[in-house]
Order: sequence, then structure tokens, then C-alpha cells
Amino acid sequence: MNEQNKKTIGAIILAAGLGRRMNSTMLKVMHLLHGKPLIDYVVSTVEKVQFDRKPTVIVCNDDPSVQNFLGKRADYAVQVERLGTGHAVAVAEQQLRSEVSNIVILYGDMPFISGDSVRRLVERHIERNNTITMMTVTVPDFSDWRAAFLTFGRVIRGADGHIVRSIEKKDCTPEELNITELNPCVYCFKSDWLWDNIKTLKNNNAQQEYYLTDLIQLAIEQGAKISSISIEPQEAVGINSQADLKTAEILL
Repeated sequence: MNEQNKKTIGAIILAAGLGRRMNSTMLKVMHLLHGKPLIDYVVSTVEKVQFDRKPTVIVCNDDPSVQNFLGKRADYAVQVERLGTGHAVAVAEQQLRSEVSNIVILYGDMPFISGDSVRRLVERHIERNNTITMMTVTVPDFSDWRAAFLTFGRVIRGADGHIVRSIEKKDCTPEELNITELNPCVYCFKSDWLWDNIKTLKNNNAQQEYYLTDLIQLAIEQGAKISSISIEPQEAVGINSQADLKTAEILL
């Protein structure tokens, strides 16, 4: 398919994680929140936004429960080995590279992301012709249910307000840990840039995984155009444990 025939927007939803901290044999995204699997909330959000094609859901090769639940609501790409978020996105290249010009990355364990926020992300991305557009969240503090945000990377801006760095918590100085603008890792990428650069990711970290967030620093170093939108703190809540699930039940 040539460039002019590509659809404008597609979505990838990461859903292959085991969620070991859930203390369950069930896939993390299949845990129930008020009677519905977490993945259902995210796919429903994409359906409300009405992208140009069904979302591509990244699934594991040893548990068909996501496919069984979603059926024809989504397309699927299989992550055989769980080697990080960058690797998970990369397995969708063959399916999507020639199909869409821009790709939104979402997570099956983030049930509160709203259709309005996803729509704003895409609109900002297209209007400004960005290479990457990212969601950020600013919290008043890290108390109560917001304590979970302590693990998020911090967004560093220059004097002109532009993003100059996104730093993972483990790499932050004590001063940087006080920054309250955070990166929930929800992005819209120009697809050609994404596919060209995702294969350059390295796994030089303790987990030996390929991290999608490393693309932000790479884009900054290249001088690529990056912009952001702000979302409400509740939208950035992810479910990584049974305690998180209980918190989500209160917030929903």
C-alpha cells in the first residue's frame, strides 16, 4: 500500500503481560473491574474514538483468553517472548507498517484513559505534525491513591516549555524526584519513524528488556518534533496489583 492510501490512525494495545504482582494465574488484563475485564475498558475507549481500523492487541502465545473475550473487536499480534514494551510494540510492525501513518500506543491495564483524551492526543499530533505526541499527568502530591505515581518517570522541560527529557524514576536525582509532571507512557507516533527507530532499542538494563520509553530520548537527540497533552491523574492509573485493583474499584 503506498503512502497516500494509508489510513491516518491506528492503535496498539499492549495486553501480553502476566502481571505477577496480581498473585494470579490469569492474564493481568483479564482481571475484572466492576464485572468487566480491564482490556474491555481500553478497547471500548478506542471504539468510541472511531479510529480508521480496529485496534491491534498484543497478546501472548500461551493464553488465548484475550482473543476469546474480544473476538472480532480487535486484530492481534503475538509476542512470543516477553521482552519489554518496546519489543511488544515491535511485533505489530508487519501488520501495521503499510497500513497506518500514525499509531497510538495504549495499555490494557489502564482502564481510565478517556476517549476525549485519546482524541485530543491524536488531534494535537496531526495538527502539529509531530513525530511523537505524549500524554503527561501532573499530580498535586504523591499521597493517598496517588502514591502509585511515585514509580512513574518524570518529564523535564526546558525554559521554553519544550520537553527536553523523560527520566525513569530509577535514574532521577533527589531533586528530579520532586517533579510532579509524570510520563504515563501513552504516545502517538508517526509510524514510519516508530518502525525505523524501534529496532535500534537496546536492552542494556537490569531486566534485559526493550523499553518503549527509550524512544523519547532518542527522538529528542534527533531533534524530532515532540509535543504533549495533559490528562487528569485518575486517567493515568494502571493496575499492577490486587491493591491497585481495589483502588480502581473506588475510583471508578
